[in-house]
Amino acid sequence: MVAGFVSSFGLQSQRGRPMVRKRTRLDMAVGILFSTTTGNTSNVADLIKQNIGTECKDPIDVGDISSAADYADCTGFIVGAPTWNTDADEDRSGTPMDEFINDGIEKLNLSGKPVAIFGLGDSVGYGDNFCDAIEELHDKFSSQGAKMVGYTDEGNYSHSSSKSAKNGKFLGLPLDEDNESDMTEARVKSWCSQLKGEMSL
Repeated sequence: MVAGFVSSFGLQSQRGRPMVRKRTRLDMAVGILFSTTTGNTSNVADLIKQNIGTECKDPIDVGDISSAADYADCTGFIVGAPTWNTDADEDRSGTPMDEFINDGIEKLNLSGKPVAIFGLGDSVGYGDNFCDAIEELHDKFSSQGAKMVGYTDEGNYSHSSSKSAKNGKFLGLPLDEDNESDMTEARVKSWCSQLKGEMSL
């Protein structure tokens, strides 16, 4: 992974002793993690941050995280990725998120923490596999003991089928910037209101 995140711990004082920085409210905030190819997922991550505010850290691309352990103190996570490898059993996002959920996720200290997933897809061109990556992310985080939140009604979307839809609910928030970009802002706003309650923000 690309080393782009520098830990704020381990600073040295003028006397050469390690400085212990007090944990702030931001240290204990919700982390927004995403991966993107076209930039759409990054834009949605920024929109989520705008809607939730200071209860969330600034979004970060998982490809820029040098150590997932730096995020172990987050109170929860909002995680997003697109679906490029449609109809695949694994590595569905086709981005660095695939590597992250296989190699970095165990360092996040997820036991009992709320996690919400969002995903981007194409409900027309790939309507049979709309936002399939949501399910893969959901199952990976759930298997690490996370409390999964942020489910949305499947009936509000036009698509044929999706691995991410179970019993009439998507396992997160699906978005379609290819065909329904005019609905993204309202969908994100509504979802963030839902998350504030489910994640006690």
